[in-house]
Amino acid sequence: MHYNQHTLPNGLRIIHAPSLSKVAYCGYAVDAGTRDEGENEQGMAHFVEHLSFKGTEKRKAWHIINRMENVGGDLNAYTNKEETVIYSAFLTEHFPRAVELLTDIVFHSTFPQREIDKEVEVVIDEIKLYDDTPSELIFDDFEDLIFKNHPLGRNILGKPEQLRNFTTADVLNFTSRYYHPTNMVFFVLGNLDFKKVVRLVEKSMHDVLFSEYKTIRNSPPAYIPEHLVVPKDTNQAHVMIGGRGYDAYSEKRTALYFLNNILGGPGMNSKLNVSLRERKALVYSVESNLTSYTDTGVFCIYFGTDPEDVDACLNLTYKELKHLRDVKMTALQLNAAKKQLIGQIGVASDNNENNALDMAKSFLHYNKFDSPEALFHRIESLTAEGLLEVANEMFAEEMLSTLIYR
Repeated sequence: MHYNQHTLPNGLRIIHAPSLSKVAYCGYAVDAGTRDEGENEQGMAHFVEHLSFKGTEKRKAWHIINRMENVGGDLNAYTNKEETVIYSAFLTEHFPRAVELLTDIVFHSTFPQREIDKEVEVVIDEIKLYDDTPSELIFDDFEDLIFKNHPLGRNILGKPEQLRNFTTADVLNFTSRYYHPTNMVFFVLGNLDFKKVVRLVEKSMHDVLFSEYKTIRNSPPAYIPEHLVVPKDTNQAHVMIGGRGYDAYSEKRTALYFLNNILGGPGMNSKLNVSLRERKALVYSVESNLTSYTDTGVFCIYFGTDPEDVDACLNLTYKELKHLRDVKMTALQLNAAKKQLIGQIGVASDNNENNALDMAKSFLHYNKFDSPEALFHRIESLTAEGLLEVANEMFAEEMLSTLIYR
């Protein structure tokens, strides 16, 4: 994918990818997430995301909601462990409106206490909903297990008792630390002239000055595998198996991404789906996932099953992991797996919203964006020997942790 880039005098990086669609996407990606919160700020990054729509120096919440909605656009945001992204989707003719609104939200939100007191109850309801969904909750509890006593293990939503204590001053303290132009990117995907993009973004930020800042993070402590069974009042047992993965800069990340897809990716022919569901009918849902952070990563396998079938599922899972460690893929198997993954990426890249968000994250951390074709090339260059080496590093049983709800 071809893209344009420019850095404003105040330090903001702008990235733009052209598109022929009548719909465009733009927003701010901030290099601050859950892991950047202080001990007394748990849940703050996500809370800021919610509160950013509740009022600025010149707009009330109602005006923010309607600014893009009135022209058929959409305003959205998300928070994860390392980023907060606030963005909009709209017809290209409404780009000036989107830029001005997003800049106002990101740099001029006032976080009034009355809105904090109301919104905290919304977030607490979100926490309760999450707690009632063990198939999602277990992912956060698993990261807490493998990143014990480290901010990466924290739940993104925070704790109700802490959220209720947040004040306007607390929120402003957090945003004043991280919401600097040098600590974020502005991303655009759409059929827009790049010179116009730069001009409008710079105009919208005329009062946002340069301030040198870059998020500094503490790496997690050494990983020690653990095995934990948590009693839960559920009809189904929920199981996670996994451990630390490669960080976002590792050259081996593509190989693990490839193996993860073979093992438990979205294809119905993944090894775990065939073994646990198609052959044995032990599960309805089984998957493996890979998350790379700036200095570490997570590899995990999830399945839900009847409590009496947990051991059988674990044995089958470990058998598949052992096979990937011990048996080198044939040329035919390797080429077929490459073709499948490249096809999946190609289909996924037809979604412009996902492309815009991927571009934002990549530019935020790498200061570049690889096209799907560049990823295809890395996949094509993978060898059976290299995959075997990565499988032995990542899938050794003695390095895996387990978390079981039952």
